[in-house]
Amino acid sequence: MAKPIVAIVGRPNVGKSTLFNKLAGKRISIVEDTPGVTRDRVYADADWLRHNFTIIDTGGIEVESQDIILAQMRRQAQIAIETADVIIFIVDGKQGLTGSDYEVAQMLRQSKKAIVLVVNKIDHLELEANAFEFYNLGIGTPIAISATQALGLGDMLDEVVAHFDSVYSNTEDAEYIQVAVVGKPNVGKSSLINRMLGEERNIVTSIAGTTRDAIDSKLETVEGKFVLIDTAGIRRKSKVEEGIERYSVIRSLAAVERADVVILMLTATEELSDQDEKIIGYAHEMKKAILVIVNKWDLIEKDDKTMIEFKKKLQAGLNFMAYAPYLFISAKTGQRVHKVLSTIKECYENYSKRISTGILNEVINKAVLMQEPPTVANKRLKIFYVTQVDTKPPTFVFFVNSPNLLHFSYQRYLENQLRNSFEFNGTGIKLIFRERKE
Repeated sequence: MAKPIVAIVGRPNVGKSTLFNKLAGKRISIVEDTPGVTRDRVYADADWLRHNFTIIDTGGIEVESQDIILAQMRRQAQIAIETADVIIFIVDGKQGLTGSDYEVAQMLRQSKKAIVLVVNKIDHLELEANAFEFYNLGIGTPIAISATQALGLGDMLDEVVAHFDSVYSNTEDAEYIQVAVVGKPNVGKSSLINRMLGEERNIVTSIAGTTRDAIDSKLETVEGKFVLIDTAGIRRKSKVEEGIERYSVIRSLAAVERADVVILMLTATEELSDQDEKIIGYAHEMKKAILVIVNKWDLIEKDDKTMIEFKKKLQAGLNFMAYAPYLFISAKTGQRVHKVLSTIKECYENYSKRISTGILNEVINKAVLMQEPPTVANKRLKIFYVTQVDTKPPTFVFFVNSPNLLHFSYQRYLENQLRNSFEFNGTGIKLIFRERKE
């Protein structure tokens, strides 16, 4: 089940990023060096009252002219409406109501999405009355907070998570494998989806996305049931449309969050780009199942070594996800397109795989015998026990004497042992280390 998505929308300088960083807490610094993920952060995982969700900061654009601000605000609101389940609309309690606030409130009202109105910069009790004028926006009760001092955030989050049940009551799609196809514009995402739909004789329907406005295509075949999520392409940066790239990244990100399997689509005629790395870096960090498809393979002059060399070069750029399989296709001619669904299915089965505790401990005990953990400050990590606690992604909890004694290289070694023993090809896996007294 995908986590709900909460987007933060508001004028420049109302405190969007401050609130985002407060909610993200320490999670915002990532240990793993995934290209492009830590720079210009647009999303983070958060939790409140046993609810896990993803927060998206739509900000990042600070411009001078009032007209441009309004245009950017509208675009931010549009993105939030398209991608989010709950929208936090943040306004400035010191500055008071503005025309831009009214305009955005109007868009949000028409969207029929769950909206939580938050009045920021209420740093002490005397300012609390400032929140009342925001009732005039007509989008519910304003909640007074101070993002810098972390005041009122509990009330705000109570309101946010209260909307989740209605958002995710739809279990109809549970038996479908959710597949997001991401990549730059014009790499052939829609062509691939159309060919997959067109070659199958028993398509159910093309339906509007259940909780969002994206078009998802449902497909039922002998391989299984799939929902294909086409994403707006990740555009290259350009001076004129600064910020557009950020928005297409957010769109793709929302699709990645909903997906079980993420396909990074590249073309044989173009180099791997930073944007490609950034989006697939998010998918890797969320431990999704991942497949890399190289399209337009029909346009390449080749011999028997071309594919091997091409794949090596790509794997060097995407070395943080060595587990991902590669397919070289032509959506135009149909070359190897028949392999796409079976490869998605294989990735998904590994993403959903469960290993029995007994076999798991045998493998880990053997791994420790083959290579002991390194000593840290004259102490050595001891692994008492390991168990799988979840699937999608496969999640393993290691009970150890002290998680502080774990060196990242040893964690990588343990992950490789699990991968080699249980064939987790095409999926991320998650390792958690907890302290347990002997």
